[in-house]
Amino acid sequence: MEKNDRLYKIRHSAAHVLAQAVLDMFPESKLAFGPPVKDGFYYDFELPRSLTPEDLPILEKKMKKIQAQRQKFHGRTVDIDQALDFYNQMGQVYKVDKIQELKEQGETEVTFYENILPQNGDVKFVDLCGGGHTDHTGDIGFYKLAKIAGAYFKGDENNQMLTRIYGYCYETKQELDDHLKMLKEAEKRDHRKLGKELDLYVMSDLVGSGLPLFTPRGMIVRDAIQDYLWDLHKKSGYSKVLTPHLAKIELYETSGHAAKFDDELFRVTGKDSEFILRPMNCPHHMQIFASQIRSYKDLPIRYFECPGTVYRDEKSGQLSGLTRVRMISQDDGHLFCSLNQLENEVVTVVEIIKTFYQRIGMMENYWVSLSVRGEDKSKYLGSEEVWTKSESALERAAKIAELNYKRMEDEAAFYGPKLDFMFKDAIGREWQLATIQLDFNQPERFDLSFINEEGEKERPVVIHRAISGALERFIGVLIEHTAGAFPAWMAPVQADIICVSEVFKDYANQVMESLKEADVRVNMMDYTNSLGKNVRESEKAKVPFKLIIGENEVKDKTVTVREYNTGKQETMDLEKFIKHIQES
Repeated sequence: MEKNDRLYKIRHSAAHVLAQAVLDMFPESKLAFGPPVKDGFYYDFELPRSLTPEDLPILEKKMKKIQAQRQKFHGRTVDIDQALDFYNQMGQVYKVDKIQELKEQGETEVTFYENILPQNGDVKFVDLCGGGHTDHTGDIGFYKLAKIAGAYFKGDENNQMLTRIYGYCYETKQELDDHLKMLKEAEKRDHRKLGKELDLYVMSDLVGSGLPLFTPRGMIVRDAIQDYLWDLHKKSGYSKVLTPHLAKIELYETSGHAAKFDDELFRVTGKDSEFILRPMNCPHHMQIFASQIRSYKDLPIRYFECPGTVYRDEKSGQLSGLTRVRMISQDDGHLFCSLNQLENEVVTVVEIIKTFYQRIGMMENYWVSLSVRGEDKSKYLGSEEVWTKSESALERAAKIAELNYKRMEDEAAFYGPKLDFMFKDAIGREWQLATIQLDFNQPERFDLSFINEEGEKERPVVIHRAISGALERFIGVLIEHTAGAFPAWMAPVQADIICVSEVFKDYANQVMESLKEADVRVNMMDYTNSLGKNVRESEKAKVPFKLIIGENEVKDKTVTVREYNTGKQETMDLEKFIKHIQES
């Protein structure tokens, strides 16, 4: 959102109204700052007491009153020393800190925004602010204060812990209602809740935060994804590689990752060397390429490592289920090619991505960020010629593959342009998952080369590509996308056999053995339970198919198949069902 965007102005103005309401409730409060965010706004405060959820409706009521007064937002510039005096006298230490920071940067003026009563011109609220507001407080859309959290000032754990109040905010009531409905649905789909209920993974305090343990059921899902990814890559000329989970620190100093990740590195002391648990796989793959003299005839060279597990020491407060972890298992791949091969290689990767996400069921609402350089070319590594050819190759590949892409200026990585794929899940949330990144940095740092057709050394272009990204995060997204009802090809149990009565168990056992021989993951429900109980348990476990066996099925040598997702029920012979499940 930009400052001139309507929604930005609404949310920014709502944050000011919240701050005014908090000051009305707690006059001694110290204000920090409150920006608009993706689905609303927040504001940070130092308060005289801890807030409770019961305080939020009270603050909302105060906001409604301010909204009804239609106070005018009025901006004015103030001499920076006068601004310092103003906030020093008020004891607003966080505003003082910001103004001093601006003064050190050479600023001589700051902007105040005042909320003014239209009836008599009384100033009801003043905030240090760069602007982007509606005309008045009556025009701040529809909002709901959502939650209370702790936040360190400036995000630094050495600073004061502040109280952060979040609010959702939209231009229309319908948009707000839709968002709240989505959040309610998201709560039901939370992968942390479903992961436990479906016995997919566990977390252990003894193992450590952010280090998930996948159960046998979870490994079936994980292996199905990995096997499918390898199948797609094998058909496209990739070769598997395996590299160590650690390396000497010199490797990451050469690659630049030691400086980039620094505080996130796990260090391991050996008998005579210091090692690092790898934060990225690419430096290892560079070493495989560099191990031989390469010719243009050898290119492109395509490496695939899945899982290529990396480790980052994320702060414990940032960890969340599978979507933010310390163990990150990537479906990692690196391609080494010449500039004139670049376009074809990108098209091939795009086709892998499209095929994968079509099967996952997430290609319907996607878009791609074509991230290129901005005007300041000095921020980027590599020659003008290489950048121009690379950006053009990426855009041509996007057009050839008929991607729904947007050209995003100044969004490229410093080492090269990229395509970031944004997918929406079943309830409309957007996730950045697959990526294709061109890299001129690593070949330079590791002095990689191949012998071109003229017999001269030439730098290869490296393409980093990830299809699912981190497997842990992808599985978390997938659990929520499917609400735990996985497609049959990756479901831990593909079919539950349910006997109407124990007298039909012999035929049921024959069915089970036939399914196992066909490599179908099948489970026999306890035939001493009632039909209703077994159906309910199968539904709770979200098993894709229930095979119900009773008198007619025994007599006709058939099974009655009920699908979980559709509720559709059909009686068929076993061979037809096996073919159906193998194609699903």
